[in-house]
Amino acid sequence: MKYIEKLQYITNDHPSLSHVEQVQLACEAGAKWVQYRCMSKSDEALLTDINAIAEICDDWGTTLIVAEHVQFVGKADIQGFHIEQDNADFTALRKLVGNDITLGGFANSFSDIIRAASDGADYVTFGPFSATIANDVKPLALDAYQNAVTKLRELNVQLPVLAVGAITLADVAPLMETGIYGVAVSEAINLSDDFIEAYQDFYDAVKG
Repeated sequence: MKYIEKLQYITNDHPSLSHVEQVQLACEAGAKWVQYRCMSKSDEALLTDINAIAEICDDWGTTLIVAEHVQFVGKADIQGFHIEQDNADFTALRKLVGNDITLGGFANSFSDIIRAASDGADYVTFGPFSATIANDVKPLALDAYQNAVTKLRELNVQLPVLAVGAITLADVAPLMETGIYGVAVSEAINLSDDFIEAYQDFYDAVKG
């Protein structure tokens, strides 16, 4: 089984911090996993970002995951890709990226989780936990996470499931109590008054 971090930090388009600056701060805070998520740039600009971020991650020993943009497989030092469509063809994606690359997906239902596990995903983010601008899917309740964990155990399916979707620091403890693997966070860290302190607070909460 591939290494999957329990706290997954996600970059976003920020009013005053570039994606590269966000990753630098996250690594300084101790991040061991960052997901570069940018849907607003050309391929040339994306690859420039990815190469700069890959250097930072390499310096800090941090896993670099790129959201979508599988066209860059083999073109940069990327450890994995995260696919956001809940109907993604993971079988085809696995053939494209190969077995060594980490492949994550998004799930909005238990059937999505099972399909991702069956088709070769290494982990899934399950959500959204709260309503987000980027996702108009109906938010999930805590019960959905608890039920998913219970069913996965009953079926003996070994797939890390992380909560995602406008998660705040106060949400982490009740989410982790459901038995999920971890959480993925973006704005609660990016928009905080102190980026590094916010990351470390999330880290402590997830690790318990």
